[in-house]
Amino acid sequence: MELYYSFSALIVLAAIFSYANLRFLKLPGTIGIMIIAMLVSVIIRVVGSVFFPSVSSEFLQLFNSLDFNEILMGAMLNFLLFAGALHVNISDLKNLRWTIGTYATISVVISAFIIASILHYIAPFFGIQIPYIYCLLFGTLISPTDPIVVLGILKQAKVPKLIETKITGESLFNDGVAVVMFAVVLQVATNTNFEVSWQSISLLFLEEAGGGVLLGLLLGFSASKALKKIDDYKVSALITLSIVMGGFLIAKELHVSSPLAMVIAGLIIGNYGQKVAMSETTKDYLNKFWELIDEIMNAVLFLFIGFELLLIDDIFRQILLGVVTIFVVLLARCLSIVIPARTILRRSTFSKGSLIMLVWGGIRGGVSIALVLSMPNSEWKELLLEITYIVVLFSIVVQGLTVGKVAKRVLKDEAEEAKAEEVEEYMTSTKL
Repeated sequence: MELYYSFSALIVLAAIFSYANLRFLKLPGTIGIMIIAMLVSVIIRVVGSVFFPSVSSEFLQLFNSLDFNEILMGAMLNFLLFAGALHVNISDLKNLRWTIGTYATISVVISAFIIASILHYIAPFFGIQIPYIYCLLFGTLISPTDPIVVLGILKQAKVPKLIETKITGESLFNDGVAVVMFAVVLQVATNTNFEVSWQSISLLFLEEAGGGVLLGLLLGFSASKALKKIDDYKVSALITLSIVMGGFLIAKELHVSSPLAMVIAGLIIGNYGQKVAMSETTKDYLNKFWELIDEIMNAVLFLFIGFELLLIDDIFRQILLGVVTIFVVLLARCLSIVIPARTILRRSTFSKGSLIMLVWGGIRGGVSIALVLSMPNSEWKELLLEITYIVVLFSIVVQGLTVGKVAKRVLKDEAEEAKAEEVEEYMTSTKL
C-alpha cells in the first residue's frame, strides 16, 4: 500500500503540474513539469520548514523513500524505450546503421575519456583534486544522450529528418555501451579485487549488450507471431504490455540489458509486427495506447528530475565547476562526433549545421542522474551528483527549449549541403 500511495501522489502532482504548465507557462509538457517541480523544491528548501513544515516533511519523506535509480533504470526506462522504438521506422535506421552504430559505441567511449581527462586537469583550479578514475566514472555516465529526453523533445522540434534519425537512433542504442562501461569503471573505482582485462570487459559487454539484443529479437518475433493469430486491439495491448513487464523480469534474471531488449522488441513489433499481424484499427488503438503510456511515464520522470533537487545538499557549492563542465561536455560531444566521422566513417564532407545540430541535440537526462545515484556512498558521490545535475538541467532546459530554433537558424542556408550529405550518407551505407 505504501508504494500505491507514493505512485498515487506522483500521478496527482504530475496532473496538477501538467495543467499549470498548459494553462500558464505553455512550455513543452515535460520541461514545464520539471521546471515547476524545481520551483516547488526551491520553495520547500527555502521556506518550507517555516511556513508549512508538515507538508515539507511529507515531501522530503516521499522522495527520500523512493529509489530513483531502481524506478527509472529498472522499470520506467523499459516502458519509455519500447514506446519510443515502436514509432521508429526501421528502414531509416538501416540506411544510417554504420553512422548510428559508430556514434552509439565508439563516440561514447571517446567522449568519456575526453571529459575525464579535461575534468581531472581543471578541477584543481577550483580547489578540488578528483582521482582520474572518478573523473572517468563521470565521463561514462554523462556521455550517453538520454533516449527518453531526446525522443520527447525531438517530437516537438522541427529538426531535419536525417539529423533526427541519427540522434534518435544513437540515443536508443548508446545506453547499453554506457551502462556496461559505467559498471566496469565503477568496479575498478570501488572494488580492489576486480581485475580489468580485455577478456573480462568483452565478456561483460557480450553478456549485457549481446544478450539484450538476442532477448529483444526473441520477444519481438514471438509477440508478432502471436499477434498474427488474432485481431483484437485489447489483447494486442495486453501482449505488448506483457513483453515489456515480463521481458524486464527475464532480462534481470539472465543479467542482460533490458533497455536494449526493449528497443529491439519495440522496433520489431512496430515495423514487422504491425505490417504482418495487425489491422488498421488494431494499429491505431495500439499506437494510441503506447502514446498515452509514453506521456504518463514522461510526466512522472520529469517530475522526478525536478524533485531530485530536494536530495542535493547544496547545488551551489560546485556551481562554477558545474558550469565549466557544461562546456567540457559539449566540447567532448563535438569531438566524439567529428573524430569518428573523419576517420572510421571516412566522411569527405561534414555540414557545419549538421555538426551543430548533432552536438546541441545530444541531450542528457534522467539516465545520467540515475547512474550517479547508483554509486555507493563515498566522498566523491555528492560532488559528482551536483555536477551531473547542473549539466542535466542545462541540457534539458537550455538545449531542449532551443533545439528547434537552433535547427531553423543553422540549417536555413544549408539546404543544398544537407541534401548532399543525405545522398552521401545513403551511398556510404549502401557500399558498406
